Amino acid sequence: MAAAIVAAAEAKGINLRHIDEDTVGVSADETTTQAIVAGVLEAFGAAAVDAAAGTDTEFALDAAVERSSGYLQHPVFNTHRSETQLLRYIRRLSDRDLALDRTMIPLGSCTMKLNATAEMEAISWPEFASIHPFAPDSQTVGWRELITDLEDQLTEITGYDQVSLQPNAGSQGELAGLLAIRGYHLSRGDDQRTVCLIPASAHGTNAASAVLAGMKVVVVATAPDGSIDHDDLNAKIEANKDVLSAIMITYPSTHGVYDADVREVCDSVHAAGGQVYVDGANLNALVGLAQPGKFGGDVSHLNLHKTFCIPHGGGGPGVGPVAAKAHLAPFMPGNAATWTEGNDVPISASRFGSAGVLPISWAYVKLMGAEGLTEATKSALLAANYVAARLNEYFPVLYTGEGGLVAHECILDLRGLTAKTGVTAEDVAKRLIDYGFHAPTLAFPVAGTLMVEPTESEDLGWPSASSTTASTPPPWRSRLRAR
Repeated sequence: MAAAIVAAAEAKGINLRHIDEDTVGVSADETTTQAIVAGVLEAFGAAAVDAAAGTDTEFALDAAVERSSGYLQHPVFNTHRSETQLLRYIRRLSDRDLALDRTMIPLGSCTMKLNATAEMEAISWPEFASIHPFAPDSQTVGWRELITDLEDQLTEITGYDQVSLQPNAGSQGELAGLLAIRGYHLSRGDDQRTVCLIPASAHGTNAASAVLAGMKVVVVATAPDGSIDHDDLNAKIEANKDVLSAIMITYPSTHGVYDADVREVCDSVHAAGGQVYVDGANLNALVGLAQPGKFGGDVSHLNLHKTFCIPHGGGGPGVGPVAAKAHLAPFMPGNAATWTEGNDVPISASRFGSAGVLPISWAYVKLMGAEGLTEATKSALLAANYVAARLNEYFPVLYTGEGGLVAHECILDLRGLTAKTGVTAEDVAKRLIDYGFHAPTLAFPVAGTLMVEPTESEDLGWPSASSTTASTPPPWRSRLRAR
C-alpha cells in the first residue's frame, strides 16, 4: 500500500518517504503550494480540498501558543523608510565586515582559504541545490557519482582504505572515528578498553568527543619543545595498557610543529592494544606530502571546510568526513534511514550529511590536481615560516621543530611583552583589527599568545601600498586605549 502511494506521488513529481509497508512520510514547508497538496491527496486516492472553502478560525493557532511579546522593535525596522535608506544601511554593514575578499584571516588551526568562484558556482545550480537528502536513488545518480568520486580522492590523499562523507562537521567526524574504535574493541570482546590518551598539544575539541563516545580521558604532558613528553606517554600507556582504547593526536600538532616521533608514538599505542586517531584539522600541512593512514593512523576526520575550501565562517556549513583503515570499515557510519542496530552507528540523519556543498571540494580537488594540491601545501608551509621568521625578533615564536622551522602555523608569544609593557595579546589583536587585519587565534592553545596561519591563499604582495584599510585605521574601529 505505502509503495503504491509513493510511486503515485513520484509520477506527479512529488517525493514521499517510504517508511514501511503501512507508513508514508510527508513533509512540507513554505514552498509547498496548494497544487502540491492536491497531488499528495490524489496519490492517497483522496479528492483535492478547496483551500478557499475553509475559514480563518478553522486554521487559527491555539491561544496558548500565540505570541504575546513585541517583535521587530529595534529602530532598524522602522527608521529606514525607503529603499535607498535601507540599501545604504546594508552597505554600511557590509563595509564594516572583515571577510576573506577584503583581508587576510590568519586563524591558527582554522585554515581560512580564499574560495574560488569557479568552485562555488555549482552549489547554486538546482541540480545540486534542490535535491532532498532522502530523494530516491533513481533521482540522484549523478549526485552520488560526484560523492563517490570525492570519497575515492580523499581516500587516496589520506592513505586510508575508506571514507564516509556523512559527518556534518569536524566534531561529528571526531565522534564517528571514536565510535568506530569503540565498536572495534567491543567486537573483539575488549569491553574494558575505554581510556583515551590525549596529548596537551592535541586539537581542543578532542577531549569532548572522547567523553561523548563513552571514553575516559587521560592527558599526556607536553615536553619543553612543544612535542609529546615521551616519559609521560610511556608511563600513561603502562598504567592503562589493559584498558587503553586509543590515543588522539593532532599532526602537525596544535603547537604548530611536526612531531618527528609520530611513528614511535603510534607504534607504542598499537603495541599496547590501542588504536590511533589522527585529528585531521591540520591536514593543510600534509596534503601531497604525507598520509595519516600510512604513518600510523587507524582513523582520522578531515575538514572539507578548511583544507578543501568549503567556506566555514559564520557558523557553517561544515563537512567532517571520517577516513579509516580496512579493519575499522565495518564500524563506519551507517544509513540512519534504514539502520536499526549494529556496529555501523549513523552519525547524521542523512546518508551524505551536508551533501549540497560537496561540489565545492570536488571542484577544488579536480582543478588543483595532485601537483597543485602538493604545491598548495608547500606554499602554506613557506608562508607560515616566512611570517615566523619576520616576526620572531619582536614576538618570539613559542615552539619550533627540527631546524627551527614551524609547520603551517606558528604561535607568537606575547607574554614577555605583556610583562614589560602591560600590552596584552588581546590588545594586539584589537589593534590589528583597527588596521584591517583579522586577528589571529587568541590565547589558544597557550594563554597570552597569538596563533597565526596564513595558508597558501596569501602572497608577499598583500597588502598593496595603496590599500587604505592597511594604512589608515577606519574611524568606526575600536581603539586601543592609550597607556
